[in-house]
Amino acid sequence: MPDKIHLTVATVVESDGRYLLVRETPLDRQVINQPAGHVEPGESLLDAAVRETLEETGWSVRITGFIGFSQHTVALSGITYYRASFVGEAESWDECAVIDTDIDSVVWLSMADIEQQCNSLRSPMVLDCIRLYLQGHIYPLSMFLTSQ
Repeated sequence: MPDKIHLTVATVVESDGRYLLVRETPLDRQVINQPAGHVEPGESLLDAAVRETLEETGWSVRITGFIGFSQHTVALSGITYYRASFVGEAESWDECAVIDTDIDSVVWLSMADIEQQCNSLRSPMVLDCIRLYLQGHIYPLSMFLTSQ
């Protein structure tokens, strides 16, 4: 059963009312997601969020807050995703960055655009964490304890 549990991170990056998102096509259906991915062994959640955002979008971000943990089980596969969602502040974009091959495109969408495409979201967690962000539901990063 442990192979059906996945620890992932995601970032909500907002600039001028638009959110940094990716279009990807898992299982032959294009979906919209935040920059997100799996935490690698030995990697902190914050480092994973920064790395995944860069690898999927070419944007370097500074993590400024924690939105929360969420969970979603995919009905078809039975895989449960545990997701730590962070607020990221866009710092710089590398136009020469090599984007993960799983990513179809990088887009900045308004909340209205995202809500119009809610049937195309990778999971309900995408819209849920943006709504929490908009409500100011953000915890300080000091809550993360790391031992060396």
